[in-house]
Amino acid sequence: MSKEKVVLAYSGGLDTTAIIPWLKENYDYDVICCCIDVGQESELDGLEERAKHSGAEKCYIIDVVDEFCDNYIMPTVKADAVYENKYLLGTSFARPLIGKVLVDIARKEGAVAICHGATGKGNDQLRFELAIKALAPDLKIIACWRDPKWTFDSRESEIAYCESKGIQLTFDAKHSYSRDRNIWHISHEGLELENPANEPNYDDLLVLGVAPDKAPDEGEYVEMTFEAGVPKSVNGKEMKVSDIIRELNRLGGKHGIGIIDIVENRVVGMKSRGVYETPGGTILMEAHKQLEELVLDRDTLDFKRHIGIKFADLVYEGKWFCPLRESLQAFVEKTDERVTGTVKFKLYKGNIIKAGTTSPYTLYSESLASFTTGDLYDHKDASGFINLFGLPMKVRAMLDQEREKNNQ
Repeated sequence: MSKEKVVLAYSGGLDTTAIIPWLKENYDYDVICCCIDVGQESELDGLEERAKHSGAEKCYIIDVVDEFCDNYIMPTVKADAVYENKYLLGTSFARPLIGKVLVDIARKEGAVAICHGATGKGNDQLRFELAIKALAPDLKIIACWRDPKWTFDSRESEIAYCESKGIQLTFDAKHSYSRDRNIWHISHEGLELENPANEPNYDDLLVLGVAPDKAPDEGEYVEMTFEAGVPKSVNGKEMKVSDIIRELNRLGGKHGIGIIDIVENRVVGMKSRGVYETPGGTILMEAHKQLEELVLDRDTLDFKRHIGIKFADLVYEGKWFCPLRESLQAFVEKTDERVTGTVKFKLYKGNIIKAGTTSPYTLYSESLASFTTGDLYDHKDASGFINLFGLPMKVRAMLDQEREKNNQ
């Protein structure tokens, strides 16, 4: 009789390598590893061999980079969604897609459970599990770090366990930054970052670029085009979204763009400190906003600001597949129908400096905005507007004056 199967969200790191024999020993499952490629690049090298060497029956490596860029990154960019004014959600919106693919593989393999290695202190446990619950409520979820059978308390204990199972590792017990990487960003936690009083050691920490003070002394101009909120070209070269992000990563990394040091509020109730590198994403979001402010009216821009905050909160909390997030996206898609045009800017030592924006749907009228009086706008008209606009404040002040007189 064949064994039941579990699909493991596999990264190839020490935790998920140790989880393979642990699942077989404690649950008697056949383990199907699944690594979802969202742009980790060299981190995927040798993964299939490592998984099978550790006892997995199969190892899927599934490239979803374009789906990630088109269906997860771009809706978030269009929404101008940034968590707590800084974090561009690089890990947050990758997790629901990973959860979706894990469910697909579980269905294909006839698995009864999905396992992940996210800790009980972080946000990722919510993001994985809410995605699975939304798409496959019948599947069992095994969260190792919350499982009473998981007794490991250090990297050394995990390494010793693997070696006891005959798994020879290239890992050692030295501790380094905890990182998460995809095409959009790379995050860094641990070491000196665990104390907010410490300055980040950027010389050792940065992967995608350089610190602003190490960037070239000469700025570089970049020109982008958009159609309905979606980027179409960089410096005259048309590309798909994923390649545009790669090119912006190269340019942004070179000029020290998109490095943030943040103490954020995790969903589970604690604060955590991390450094995020998002060079291409920072440029893309700024360019999109630069075009939006030219073509969207005041009320829409104001309301969209509130939408962006809520959209970011939902994504951060792992609620990608909830009706509200989907409904907000529908609103955002409507607002971006006219976000079409050309954006030019200069990259210089961590800064993105405007250098001109044009759009066939611009709401900017040079003749109207100038100081010259024209047929469409007479300066004298402002008098009546100000009187009506300020009437509540004036009435309140007048009545306060009257009350003061009566009380004297």
